[in-house]
Amino acid sequence: MSTTDELPVPGELPLWEVPGWRERFGVVAGITGRGRGEEPFDLGLWGRAQVGAVMGRWRQFLSHFADFPGALLAHQVHGGRVLCHESAPAGWTLFEGADGHVTSQPGRLLLVTVADCVPVYLVAPRQRAVALLHAGWRGTAAGILANGVALLGARTGARPEEIVGHAGVAISGPCYEVGAEVMTGVGEQALGPGPWHLDLRSVLKSQAETIGIREFTLSTHCTSRERADFFSHRGSGGADGRMVAYLGLPETRD
Repeated sequence: MSTTDELPVPGELPLWEVPGWRERFGVVAGITGRGRGEEPFDLGLWGRAQVGAVMGRWRQFLSHFADFPGALLAHQVHGGRVLCHESAPAGWTLFEGADGHVTSQPGRLLLVTVADCVPVYLVAPRQRAVALLHAGWRGTAAGILANGVALLGARTGARPEEIVGHAGVAISGPCYEVGAEVMTGVGEQALGPGPWHLDLRSVLKSQAETIGIREFTLSTHCTSRERADFFSHRGSGGADGRMVAYLGLPETRD
């Protein structure tokens, strides 16, 4: 199984980048972390943190990406809906009821919030297009990966074998204890007495192979085990904040 672990980016912000993607594909791909400061770098818009502090962190985060005058985020619903953005305006745009985004527009940063669920990064290098998906078990069961690949292909002509994917920082199988309905929901067998442990990233890799994606790597970072660096909903008993995964094509400058 091919693994690729995100690496910390030097600087003031707690950013972790998918190694090699910037050089290979000319994209920015990564995720925020917890940070080691006095206050966690919580970007959860619907959490318990004080709104003013969260918005201040968002401003700090977005200002870091000078090559992206536009940022695209949705209120996520753990489903399979993916949006396509072909002429998105500048500024920060919040959509309703979606868990994935596709674009070929430079300068638009795709965003999803996570705290155990899997951020799935997709790039079609020849077509210069990207997709970012929020895949919890419900989204995985709803086929969000297939939907993202299909929309990427429909909009750009990219074939599955041309697409490169990565399942990023998330909770690992040994730390993700689930019931039979979750196992069967994502197409896994619930053998024995249970409860069961689900490796969502491995399920997504199997789905990617079925779709026809030839290169699909997995992060081995575990949000629950590595709470010094990442947020975990499960690991904190529901008290933790949220990270933001990001992916985009930088705006070219003359």
